[in-house]
Amino acid sequence: MKKLKHKEHDFSSKLRQSSAIESLKKYITWQRNAGITGAGHAIPNLAPISINLDLTSACNFSCPHCVDSKIINTGEYLNIEDVKRSLDTLKSRGLLSVILLGGGEPTLHKDIGEIIKYIKRIGLQLGIVTNGSRLSRTIKVAPLLEKNDWIRVSLDAASQDTFVKLHRPKTHVTLDDILHSAREVKMRNPNISLGYSFVIMWEGLHLNGQALYPNIHEMTEAVRLAQTYSFDYISFKPCLIRLPESQKETLLDNIDREKEQRLIEDIKKNFHDAKRAADNKIKVLESVNLRAMMDNKVHELKRQPKICHLQFFNTVVTPSGIFHCPAFRGVEKAKIAEFNGYAGKENFDQTLQNLTHSIAVFNAEKECNVVGCFYHHVNWWIENFIHSDKSVDELEEIEDDDFFL
Repeated sequence: MKKLKHKEHDFSSKLRQSSAIESLKKYITWQRNAGITGAGHAIPNLAPISINLDLTSACNFSCPHCVDSKIINTGEYLNIEDVKRSLDTLKSRGLLSVILLGGGEPTLHKDIGEIIKYIKRIGLQLGIVTNGSRLSRTIKVAPLLEKNDWIRVSLDAASQDTFVKLHRPKTHVTLDDILHSAREVKMRNPNISLGYSFVIMWEGLHLNGQALYPNIHEMTEAVRLAQTYSFDYISFKPCLIRLPESQKETLLDNIDREKEQRLIEDIKKNFHDAKRAADNKIKVLESVNLRAMMDNKVHELKRQPKICHLQFFNTVVTPSGIFHCPAFRGVEKAKIAEFNGYAGKENFDQTLQNLTHSIAVFNAEKECNVVGCFYHHVNWWIENFIHSDKSVDELEEIEDDDFFL
């Protein structure tokens, strides 16, 4: 049995892990039957393998590059009892991992510690994406996290000046304070994978009507800081924008070709300098869309099959509802249920029917034609397998490791 390699982005391999492969087989079989005979074949009664769980809309930063700016600080949050009921229902139907992030700052939820404890108590893998301002609340529960669990801190800077310009904290928060807290988390539990997240911004980039402060020049220094403060990796990704008309996330939209090439060369140079600075002492990761950007292949990520298959395996649970894709968080046409759509069997069954409808009618080929999709490769891999003559029993099983999608 093979081990999982390149686990951060190899989603097709993740779906072939021992604990996930039956879900993949049943989905492919259902698609084949539904495609041939139409109605009458019920979608597999299974939960997604991974969910994004947005606990609250509250955020204590005012990041001008936030793609979720229109849905934060609405006063909405998930009640801990609804969270527990939803997780119990999902776990009983195959959920394997939870990522706390998006739509707000998860550590601002008043019950964050209890929710983390509960997620680990019922045996789910846990990832936490945080701005780092309240890492002290994570330190208290850090010993509960296990080998494959992780915390990723969204920093996007290597100097206090850039940090303030990019995040605009509403209270006094310093980059240095966050870095020291992150190192303390790692000291409390060396098993945690600790990540330094760096969204790359460049000259001339505008979002929400504001010019964004460029940070490309700090990529190399960010690597040095990540090493100094005991991070296991630093992750680089390009800044996305949400189009005001359609509310879709996009990358390199309406940019002059010559300017685009200069930008790509600048990013490539700084990325390679950052890798050299790491000297193999810390992992330097690039997102799927950053790799495509540096390879001049962003256009490929914007070409999707008609059906988005990943919505069966990964959904987004937020105070304003459940959505079938992180790139469409808060967008009504991607909503498949209210916030409690997984809380109990009856709600779950209805949400599953709504998902069936979404899979049938949401045209990813059209709706995602500007989205630099993280799931592009796995969507096409599933699409091609469905239409092949291969048996699902030919799928090669991979050892369990990381279930985050």
